[in-house]
Amino acid sequence: MPIRRLIVAVALAGVVMPAHAQGSDTTCPRDVVVAQSMQRQAIDQLEQADLSDLTKSCRVWRRHVDTMRRVAAVYARCLSGTERTTGLAQVQGSEKEFAEAIRDRCKGQ
Repeated sequence: MPIRRLIVAVALAGVVMPAHAQGSDTTCPRDVVVAQSMQRQAIDQLEQADLSDLTKSCRVWRRHVDTMRRVAAVYARCLSGTERTTGLAQVQGSEKEFAEAIRDRCKGQ
């Protein structure tokens, strides 16, 4: 999938999930809000990335993958049911797609 289409797909799918933290951890409501904010910021950074500069793009993609992994950890710990399934699918799918792009395009970058 071309990177521009991937970015658009991530942006469209990513941030519509409501924050209903249901984990047993008392910090979950705050952690979910922070994770959603991180997810939105990561998508914004992808949309603003200069795809003509591969070095910068690879840096943004690596940061995106790291962020999606951190967000997934919060969603796995704090959400349940459909919200958990949907949230994890979104961030893990995005992480996987960009990890593949990094493997394919960022050798030596």
